[in-house]
Parts: sequence; C-alpha cells; structure tokens
Amino acid sequence: MTATAEPEAGAREVGRARRRKEDARLITGATRWTDNIQLAGMLHMAVLRSPVAHARITSVDVTEAVRMPGVLVALTGQDLAAEQGSLPCAWPITEDMLAPPAPSLAVDRVNFAGEAVALVVARSAAEAHDALSLVDVDYEDLPVVLDLEEAVKDGADLVHPDLGTNASATWVFDSAEAGTGSDVDQAVADSDVVVERTFRQQRLIPAFMEPRSVVVDPSPDSVTMWSSTQVPHILRWMLSAVLDIPEQRIRVIAPDVGGGFGGKLQVTPEEVLTLLVARRLGKPVKWTESRTESMLSGHHGRDQLQRITISARRDGTVTGLKVDLLADMGAYLRLVSPGVPILGAFMFNAIYKFPAYRFTCTNVFTTKVPTDAYRGAGRPEATFAIERIMDELAAELGVDPLELRERNWIKHEEFPFTTVAGLTYDSGDYEAATARAKELFGYDALRAEQAERRANGDPVQLGIGISTYTEMCGLAPSRVLGALRYAAGGWEHAAIRMLPTGKVELITGTSPHGQGHVTAWSQIVADRLGVPFEDVEVLHGDTRVSHRGMDSYGSRSLAVGGVAVVLAADKVLAKARTVAAHLMEVAEDDVEFTAGTFSVRGTSTTMALGDVVVAAHVAHNLPDGVEPGLDAEATFDPENFSYPHGTHLCATEVDTQTGAVKIRSYVCVDDVGKVVNPMIVEGQVHGGLAQGIAQALYEEAVHDESGTLTTATFADYLLPSAVDLPHFTTDRTETPSTTNPLGVKGVGEAGTIASTPAVVNSIVDAVRHMGVTEVEMPCTPMRVWKAIHGRGDGVPTTPGAGGGLGSLDSRAADERGGAE
Repeated sequence: MTATAEPEAGAREVGRARRRKEDARLITGATRWTDNIQLAGMLHMAVLRSPVAHARITSVDVTEAVRMPGVLVALTGQDLAAEQGSLPCAWPITEDMLAPPAPSLAVDRVNFAGEAVALVVARSAAEAHDALSLVDVDYEDLPVVLDLEEAVKDGADLVHPDLGTNASATWVFDSAEAGTGSDVDQAVADSDVVVERTFRQQRLIPAFMEPRSVVVDPSPDSVTMWSSTQVPHILRWMLSAVLDIPEQRIRVIAPDVGGGFGGKLQVTPEEVLTLLVARRLGKPVKWTESRTESMLSGHHGRDQLQRITISARRDGTVTGLKVDLLADMGAYLRLVSPGVPILGAFMFNAIYKFPAYRFTCTNVFTTKVPTDAYRGAGRPEATFAIERIMDELAAELGVDPLELRERNWIKHEEFPFTTVAGLTYDSGDYEAATARAKELFGYDALRAEQAERRANGDPVQLGIGISTYTEMCGLAPSRVLGALRYAAGGWEHAAIRMLPTGKVELITGTSPHGQGHVTAWSQIVADRLGVPFEDVEVLHGDTRVSHRGMDSYGSRSLAVGGVAVVLAADKVLAKARTVAAHLMEVAEDDVEFTAGTFSVRGTSTTMALGDVVVAAHVAHNLPDGVEPGLDAEATFDPENFSYPHGTHLCATEVDTQTGAVKIRSYVCVDDVGKVVNPMIVEGQVHGGLAQGIAQALYEEAVHDESGTLTTATFADYLLPSAVDLPHFTTDRTETPSTTNPLGVKGVGEAGTIASTPAVVNSIVDAVRHMGVTEVEMPCTPMRVWKAIHGRGDGVPTTPGAGGGLGSLDSRAADERGGAE
C-alpha cells in the first residue's frame, strides 16, 4: 500500500507523508561522500591484505614498493606496533570474557583472510595500489578453524593459542534463577510434547551501497577525520582511547553516508591506520576500499548455530523454551561483537507467554572475518528461531500454525506485560495486526488452494509462511545497558537554536545514513513550535557542531533522538512563554500557545513566536534573571525499550521438480506506534523486507576449506534486485508506545526481523507433506530440491570442511541454480 495518511486534526506535519528534504540533493549527485572530499596535498593509502586465513608472518619486505613512482612510505605492523594500540571492544559480556589484542595492522600473525598486513601511501590511489604488488610477505601456515562445533571441542586447533580455548565467553539467562519464570528442565520433563530443532543462521555481508572511506587532515594540535560511519561520536571517543589522543583534539565528521545496515557501526582498522599515517606524514591522507576489499575485511553479520527445544501441553499451550547458541565471532572481537547474540536472548520468547526459559550462548573464535552488528543485531536471529520452532510444534500437534500462535500470544488487554525474559512490553495488539494481515492475504482461500494442490499432486506446491514478531528497539535505557556490561549509555541529545530571522537550527546527536532524519525531525519541530517545515535546518554528523550524541543504530533514532528533539522544543516554548507573558504584561499561567502564537486566555491579545524570538535576542525588555535568547538543549534517556510488532504472511510456490521458489504474495501489517512520516515508514519497511527475504533466498558469505572467502564479489554474493522481489502489500495498526511522549516505536529493522522466517516457513510448509522439516538458508533451488528428494538430511551444520550437505566450497558453484 502507498502511504497516504493525512495529518491528524491540529497537527500540520506529524503524520504527513512528506517527500524527504534530503532526496533532491542525493539523487541529483550534489552529495558529499567521503571519497568526494579533496584536500590540498592529499595523499592516498592502500592496504595489503593476507591471502591466507591463519599463519605466522615470517617476513614483510617493502623495499621494492617504496621505490615505485609516487610512493612516500610503506609500513608494516612492526613499524606501527608501538603506536597502533588494539581495536576496541565495548561490550565485555562477562567478567571472564577472553578478548585477544586486535591490531589494525597485523604484526606477527594473521587470523583471517583479508586481514591487513602492510600499507602503502602514495601521491595517487593508483600508484599506491600498484606498489602493493611489490610488497613481499612470507607466511608460515597454521591450521584454520572454521567449524563452530569442532572449535569448542577438547583438543581443537586454536585461533589464539595463548588463550587456551576458542570460546570467548558463555552467557546464560535462566528464568528460574532470574525470578522471571520457573525451571525449564522441569517444564520440559512434565510436558506432553517436546520438539527439538537445530537452525543455522548463515553468515551475511552488510553490502551497503557506498564503500567505506576515510579522510584525515592533521594539524600540529588536532586532527579532523571524515569517515563513512554510522557513529561519529562513538568513533571520536574510541579513537581517543585507542591512540591516546585527547578527545577534544579529534573532530569526526560523517558527511553523506550511503547506507550502513550495522556495517558502519564500527571502529575500523583503516580509520586508525589513516589517522596514524596522516599524523606521521603531516599531510592529509585518504583511504577508500574496493567492493571486494569491503567484503573481505569489513565485518560480517549473523553466523550462529541455534539448538532450540520447545515444550507444550497437548492442547498447544507452550510450557518451556531452551535455547543453546554457538555464535561465530570470527578472528577478533570488534566494537559490539560479543553483545549481538545477547540482544537476541530477550527476544526468543517473542510474543508468547512462556512460563519457563533458559538461554545459553557461547561466543566462539574462528579464522574468519569478525562478525558484528547487522540490521536487527541478534533480534532477527531470535525471531527466526522462535517462529520456525512454532511452526514445527504446530506440525507435531497437527494444528494450524496461526492458531497455535493465537493460543499462546499476549492478549491486548494484558499489556503492560512482563515476559519470561524480564522485559516489560508496554503496549501491543497482536490480534488486530493479525486479523488485518489475514484479511489482506486471503488466508483461508490460500489454505483451501493449498489443500487442493496437494490432493491433485501438483508439481508446483503452495506454501504459507507466518511470522508474528516483536522486537526490542530504541536501544537506549542506559541502566539496562550498564547491567548488560555495555560500555556506553543509550541516551540521545538534541539542541535547538532559535535564530532572530525566525528560522530554526536543530542539532541532533543521531547520525543518519539514509533514514530521513532531516525530514522527520523538521516535521516534529514544525509541529511543536508552529514554524514552517521549510524553516527548520537539521545539523548532524559533525562532532564540532553536534558535540553530544550516541549516533544511529538499533532503531533508536526516532524513539530516543526524536524524543530529545521534542524535549528541547518544549524547553524553548517554556522560556518563550515566560518572555511572552512579561511582554504582554500578564501572568504566565494565563498564556496559551497554539500553532506558533501565544495568546492571553479570554482576550484577543496575541504574540507570534517569531516576535518573542526577536525580543529575547535583542534583550531590551526581558524578565529579571532571564538570559537572552531562546536556545535550548535536552537529553533523553528512556526507562524502557520500545516494542513494535506485526504479522507477516508469505505465500510461495515451490516447484518440486526443480526446487525453484517463487514468492506469490507477501502481506505485512506492522505496528510501529505513532507515525511521523508514513512515506518514510513505507520505505523502511520495503527495504527491510528486501534484506530479510535476501537472507532467506539469496545471500551467504561462503568460505572454502582453507578459510578463503569465495563470495568476495557481487558475481558470487547474490543480492536481489527489484525484479527478484514480489509486490509487497503493507498496512499498519497503531498502539502508541507509552514510554515516550511521541508514542513512537522503531521501524528500521522490523521488515528484516520478520520476513526471513515468514519466507522459510512458507517453503517448508509447501513441502512438509513430502517429509521436509528444514531447508538450510539461503533456500536455493539446489537445497530445496535436495531436501525434497532426500539428497540431504535437512539438518543444518556450521560452515567448514566436511559439514552437512557437502562442504560450503563445493556448494558455492552450483547452489544458485536448479537441480542438475
């Protein structure tokens, strides 16, 4: 559906489907990407990367490289060992978590293929890259560690031998110990039905549109960095900590950023290296990655092995849930790597009233690219597992999977509801969203068609997939994050400058990379202050302009940053009311404010906000003790997360002779609370659906048995285009959040979280009567065909030599096509 919602009565902007302010500049190329930045005398850096996954570095010779035309310097890890420090991990999930040093430039060993081993700086990017070929590195191979299950066995080869294990940490949540539920082992033992399954979350690559890029301009007493980053404020803080540079002497600017999906929520080796080289040479330096470099060295996402046990009574009432995860960290712990699977711990119970629950996660080192946040960060993984196992339980009980969900979900009258994982869901109406989705989908008619096709033995079978999800987003409550041992807070900051010409400057601590903050924040300010939408200028992404902020990720921007904007606007109005009352010579309690104008209750006396702004600016007649100006700033730290939810229904046609899958229809009804801009919400949902469907059907980062990434280009790593995706039917229900004054919830990750299990459930549903209970993602034609025809056991395995349906290196070449 096209978003066409009109503003509510009395609201001129919030709720209105406005075109984005940003778009005209972005789509006409009048952008300032980091790679577009040109500075006088700027040099260019190129990075040499290891072709092997695990090895000792026995020598690095840069002699020939520095002789190349235009080359100023070539450096090794040994050259920078004393000053590069270790890349930060901000989330030590347990007191005993093992975290090896993570150098930006490898010093004496490499631990994944793609790790940086040397760099060259030249007068042009071409000269720098040409010189890389002359850097001579000798390696002494070490055993690779690829399989999660093998990695945690006694006697396994070790990624970091000095740690004595490949297990970084084990984190446990037990409802009985936490006092949020009963003992899960007893619940399972006492149940009528127990279903166990193992699911694999394949490794994914963020694949943002704009490759990463860094420019650093040094001066004798400070440094300015432009970076394609989601987190300029966090980056500044971490650079100071890693490199021992006073934070006030670092300025970080995130200019136009072409997407992130969590892939730019990072402090990267290249940001550290570019800064070190620029300071050493005293000249501006730029580094921009190629697409292959991005896929080889930028962090990956997901990569979990999930063992799920669910128990229930014969009537379908769930009684217990056990989750055992192995989560692949890759070779090092990056910024929030350890905490990503832990976020999922609070979402495996989803919208269901489980009385008993235990979650155990072991984070494991392998000789692969490090993993970290990827759109949804832990919550898509959890939603996939619970929605898949609910379907499996429904099949075991012989009931419709949607009916099983209805028997177990939290009813609308039960909110607020404290879950077995200890979270309090403030609002929701799963019944309303599901009823609307069923209506739009034609659920009963499709079930009837499915039965007919099965009865007729149709070679193309119809499957119906269900995903009824919720998520914790607006990642913010600082006390909660502190309890989880996260190093930073989750608050957000905003400031408003009321200019004497009547215009408004809004400074936000959120840092957009495609979300539409400039437009949505302008709408909020326009409504709150009664000023024209066009008169609001939004400033962001520069730590010298926006001096405080926690940046953008975790669907937190509107629910936290947007609320900070509201609080700052309210402070402006509070002071303006004081000034207006003084100027109109009335008591402040008698002054009302509506649509940009102050009025005296019961009289015709009025004063426009713009006139109050001028009066406050010139300060000729202010109340005693009131400072000139109407500027204000505010910081918001919510007490709870926000909890969007929804129901996604997917119908697929599966050709049982070839394994080909076609999505016939896709309906989603999401509840994201109050909506500021329906057009932006619609775009976020569409983008999220594309990403979640891509995981179900197309995307996978594949390593061969030597640990080499074999999907390092878009020729091998399959991203869907618009022609590969169906028409989406979307709609919304609305239960406002009760934990923030806007009543908003997050939307940026909802589509990705919900869509993957909906698609996979539909595929399995189409062929379940043929004995299929699982198809490993991505559900390529070959994998579907093998599952149908008994050529694979359907049991997921971790990546590595000799696992599952054949080692991943042998799968890469043939599984994107049909059966041979």
